[in-house]
Amino acid sequence: MAARTTPTGASAARERLLRTATELFYREGIHAVGVDRIIAEAGVTRATFYRHFPSKEDLVEAYLGVEDANIRGAFDAAEASGAEPRQLVGLVIEGLADDVARNHTRGCPFINAAAEYPDPDSGVRRTVGEHREWFRSELETVLAAAEVEAPEQAAAQLVLLRDAAMVGGYLDGWERVRPAFIAAATRTVGLDR
Repeated sequence: MAARTTPTGASAARERLLRTATELFYREGIHAVGVDRIIAEAGVTRATFYRHFPSKEDLVEAYLGVEDANIRGAFDAAEASGAEPRQLVGLVIEGLADDVARNHTRGCPFINAAAEYPDPDSGVRRTVGEHREWFRSELETVLAAAEVEAPEQAAAQLVLLRDAAMVGGYLDGWERVRPAFIAAATRTVGLDR
């Protein structure tokens, strides 16, 4: 008999649903993947699905929550490294590049979700907006601590560079895009001086 909870006490069925949805949504697109397929591949019942996620949109928001938590964890790890502020900026840039290469080879999950949910008042779009606001703010905090000139503007530019790098990496291959992203990001924050 399968375990009902994970070692952390979370529902094993919920975790399977989320893991399955994360893989399928990112690989194939949100609207292209139906609830029946997620249920079948996660090996749960329809009742179990709806007990954890009252709607598919709730599952999409949870999927984006996993993506958000992963990026927050990467920032936390970089900050816990004990690096000096300017070194931390370099670690963040390298970390963003590594994340695209390892985890986001099909573009940004937040941009992809926003493209599939055009209504700015939907829960999915609010989730996307909250993540992007946190991401921009976190970059600004790191840049301000490193005394980067105009940290708000530099953070906004890094967000745009990362967005472009994710799309470019998907279309042109990361091996081609990574050096351009690193060079542009480094120049943007003044680490090339």
